[in-house]
Amino acid sequence: MHVRMTQRLLFFLLFGTFCLQPIMPAWSMNLHEAKAQGLVGETLSGYLELVDPSASGDVRALMQEINQKRKQKYGEIARRNKTNLGAIESLAGQKAIKKTKPGHLIKLDGKWKKKPGLMP
Repeated sequence: MHVRMTQRLLFFLLFGTFCLQPIMPAWSMNLHEAKAQGLVGETLSGYLELVDPSASGDVRALMQEINQKRKQKYGEIARRNKTNLGAIESLAGQKAIKKTKPGHLIKLDGKWKKKPGLMP
């Protein structure tokens, strides 16, 4: 009986681990939180960069995943418009900085700055 109970417990632990795995990223940091905390920021290159080099692995993974998706999308746009990737990246970087919320970090002239906002 003790062996059977141990087997059930093991089954539920393994089952729970596999079932919850897709949910786990939802508990991780999202882009809005990472930007709001000043961990990542937008650059004129069209990609995110770490502002805080000591950022967690979750933040690094999030940034890398988003940058990978951006590069794929930029490549599709460049091919569709028969232009080079660099031109699309540059345009996307300008747009990303323009859309960045006031108070979030942007990299201009190699330096991180808080995007100014309207004063109340």
